[in-house]
Amino acid sequence: MNLYDFYKAKREYTFEAIGTDKQLATHIQQVLIWLELLDPPADGKFGPISSAALKKFQELMKCKEQGFLGPETAEALIETKPSDLPEPELNLGKDFASRIIKYMKAKKYEIAIGSQQYNIVYVEGIEAEGSVNSDQPNYFNDRRMVIQILEGKPKIIGNWDGTTEPGYYYTYNPVNTKGAARIKFGQYKAWRVGIHYGGGAEPHEALVQDGPITVHRDFNQDMIRTGDKLDTGLFDINQHWGYDMPRNNISFASAGCLVGRTRQGHREFMQLIKQDKRYQLNKQYMFLTTIIPGNELPA
Repeated sequence: MNLYDFYKAKREYTFEAIGTDKQLATHIQQVLIWLELLDPPADGKFGPISSAALKKFQELMKCKEQGFLGPETAEALIETKPSDLPEPELNLGKDFASRIIKYMKAKKYEIAIGSQQYNIVYVEGIEAEGSVNSDQPNYFNDRRMVIQILEGKPKIIGNWDGTTEPGYYYTYNPVNTKGAARIKFGQYKAWRVGIHYGGGAEPHEALVQDGPITVHRDFNQDMIRTGDKLDTGLFDINQHWGYDMPRNNISFASAGCLVGRTRQGHREFMQLIKQDKRYQLNKQYMFLTTIIPGNELPA
């Protein structure tokens, strides 16, 4: 049955029972995806991720039914539009983490809120404490960060040297004839936990691209995005380590990937993000990542 039939019948199902009716499970998933509380696809398999999304919906809409699907929740699912969902309260100040979240909020980017729900953010051309730098080519002068928001207050819980851009080597020796890839600023849900192979010398655990992203192609090799053609697709733009290269020399460590400079820092990054409850519920979870120009952050 679909949600309308379920509501008319005034039935009550546990979350586990929803999964025994594929049509009902799929319809609920479609609604939760539309409300941006669940990632696609709607496959009719109502497991822990779908159950957590439905529970979140009940909490947001203050449904009296908790932990089961009944007429009240079914009606709310039928009638609620995305604009009806209450916006989470954020307690933002002038600290570095708040500046990042303010920027993301202004851009209407997705923001993860709650315990063990992490925001992966790369800020280009900025120092560890939040001051803008000169963003010189071929330098690890960007930040790879993980931000958690508890009780509305954002906190940086991971902060490492990184780069969002290729260095001299792959700019002048691009692996693609269109030019080296320089990721377009924005937000992408495109990475899963996997193995980065690179040149094959040091395979290691990383976030591996498994969804489309958009890059600028530096055909004229000037190491800036301005005027470069855009290219969207799967390009093996992974989030991996930078082989402990010095801060002033990216060298061969990036051909356009999102790179943490040190091996140890990367291991810390992977250990942290794998604690995300969404990954814990689904080892195929697709991680969302935001790439921001540091000079556009609010003061």
